[in-house]
Amino acid sequence: MVEATHCDPRTYPLLSQIGTPADLRALPPKQLGEVCRELREYLINTVATRGGHFAAGLGTVELTVALHYVFDTPRDRLIWDVGHQAYPHKLITGRYNSFDSLRQKDGVAGYLKRCESKFDHFGAGHASTSISAALGMALARDRRGEDFKCVGRDSV
Repeated sequence: MVEATHCDPRTYPLLSQIGTPADLRALPPKQLGEVCRELREYLINTVATRGGHFAAGLGTVELTVALHYVFDTPRDRLIWDVGHQAYPHKLITGRYNSFDSLRQKDGVAGYLKRCESKFDHFGAGHASTSISAALGMALARDRRGEDFKCVGRDSV
């Protein structure tokens, strides 16, 4: 059985330095591949012992790193369609030290929760609502004269 661990800097030297997407953006682009490898390994080790969905999160590792690297999150809003797609997002947005509490009582939720993080702009659980949510946020932004991007992502 694989043991879930906190983000030990000896095992995850880059991931352990990322408390927010700003920390990710401070890394040189050549290190992003290693961040993705560490994210994937940590995700596998944690989900294997705590439950959750592997495929959706594993399928969005590179996408998540790229989106957080390019966009100014949380100012720019990333809208996920399915909560378990966003496991890598949760790791990059400051929840890695508590991620081994995934789906446990009072732990990290298995879906997006606006009250869990300022990086969770929409409480997605399942399927096909991200585009309409992002459009609604963009329309509200425009009516208020604000300036930020809304990035909606449909199911992977």
